[in-house]
Amino acid sequence: MSTATQDDRDTAAASRPPDAQPPRGARFLLLLAVFLCAACGLVYELALTALGSYLIGNSVLQTSVVISVMVFAMGVGSLAAKPLRHRAVVAFAVLEGVLALIGGLSVLVLYAAFAWLQLYMPAMIVVSLVVGLLIGAEIPLLMTLLQRIRRQEASSAVADMFAVDYIGALVGGLCFPLLLLPTFGQLKGALVVGVVNAIAGVIVVVFIFRREIRRTVRAGLLTGVVAVLAVLGATYVFADDLEVTARQHMYGDPIVHAETTPYQDIVITRSTAFTGSPDIRLFLNGDLQFSSVDEYRYHESLVHPALSGRRSDVLIMGGGDGLALREVLRYEDVRHVTLVELDPAMTRLARTYAPLRTLNRGALDDPRVEVVNADAFSWLRGARQQYDAVIIDFPDPDSASLAKLYSVEFYHLLGRVLGPQGKVMVQSGSPFFAPKTYWSIAKTIETAGYATTEFQVDVPSFGNWGFVLAGRGTEPPALRLASEVPDLRYLDDAVLRAATVFPVDRRRTDVRASTLMDPAVLDYVLDEWRNY
Repeated sequence: MSTATQDDRDTAAASRPPDAQPPRGARFLLLLAVFLCAACGLVYELALTALGSYLIGNSVLQTSVVISVMVFAMGVGSLAAKPLRHRAVVAFAVLEGVLALIGGLSVLVLYAAFAWLQLYMPAMIVVSLVVGLLIGAEIPLLMTLLQRIRRQEASSAVADMFAVDYIGALVGGLCFPLLLLPTFGQLKGALVVGVVNAIAGVIVVVFIFRREIRRTVRAGLLTGVVAVLAVLGATYVFADDLEVTARQHMYGDPIVHAETTPYQDIVITRSTAFTGSPDIRLFLNGDLQFSSVDEYRYHESLVHPALSGRRSDVLIMGGGDGLALREVLRYEDVRHVTLVELDPAMTRLARTYAPLRTLNRGALDDPRVEVVNADAFSWLRGARQQYDAVIIDFPDPDSASLAKLYSVEFYHLLGRVLGPQGKVMVQSGSPFFAPKTYWSIAKTIETAGYATTEFQVDVPSFGNWGFVLAGRGTEPPALRLASEVPDLRYLDDAVLRAATVFPVDRRRTDVRASTLMDPAVLDYVLDEWRNY
């Protein structure tokens, strides 16, 4: 190992013969490499956090683990790279080749670990640690290379490098949700970034310092990067097949449709194994949303008690599959329905995917329906129309982004659009499997100033499931059906009367209301569903 000081190396660089000097434009090319490598590094970090939130929810925990592990590893990597500075060109080229390979394959590796090995968290920590080590080692090596191109004070070199590094991180952070995810998806997007990383980190640097590297070493580095690009390219070609195989392993029934959007992972399965008739099931981020065999039990319970009074104008929040909307539209006196659904891919499927369109009876194309693709919380802040009934059909609050839709603040905002005699129906999870979650939702609604009536029904594909009917004033709203109710397959007044009776082990417990600053419902749902 060389013991030369940095001053010695700078002096040596300055005394090189003219033919050993870096080519013109070398400083610009090196800063471009810094920019691209910084963008790639941040994309790897974002890809790992997004994948975790899709697969196992709890985006706060996923983000905290990935960022904290990677930042720690970057510090360790920066220290570990110090002895490599005397061979900075070769060390940096090798490091970037390895980073491109591991970072590019990281999403695929973690997806496989989740699908086949059920070891996602340990695998995520290991991958975050390795990627962080490699990213951290870039800094001292890049600093050395930058000073070798142009003699300047260390402080000036640091300023130049970090300025470009931060700009690259900004671009990478914006490209991930706006370009990579919509165009390539998570798995292919990571592979594309790996290719960019390999080209920027190896080919560019080898070109800049080609006169300083022995021909055999240069040939070895270029051969190595070609091998990395070949692996990433071959994986890209077979990425769809690999993703389908891994995804199918996680579901018991054949998958007939799957797509990953900027908001969620959508999977639809189809089976005739148990009923003899098609069973269409929708999963969002792995969580079952409905089974066509018994969804009518859920949606009749969700919709019809809320429409027992005035129902000229109805608001549905969530429910992008159109099944709750189907039930609302069965009333001829419903004049207008606003459906607020975050993910446009979900409402597109509800309109165009034949099995789903058959289930919802083409509800989204009814002239009485207005579809709004927006975040429900943000949309409420600007909404001004008054509604006679509000149907809330959000997924369970197993992430911070969903927990805000079960908060006191959200229900306060909802009060601004609810008519004087209006009713609100909220799907509230399972009183049996997650009683603290269920009663926390009820308490949150009460804390926001509503009177509530709680009830529970049995939906075979879900098990025991609960709802909260809420209204203004101090008297709990009556749980009943309208006299003009259409023919229902499951619900009648006798079922509703029985539904308000909770067995001893499902009755109200002492729980906290959920707020934006204290998302108690998130804590409860993660704890109670942990073993299911």
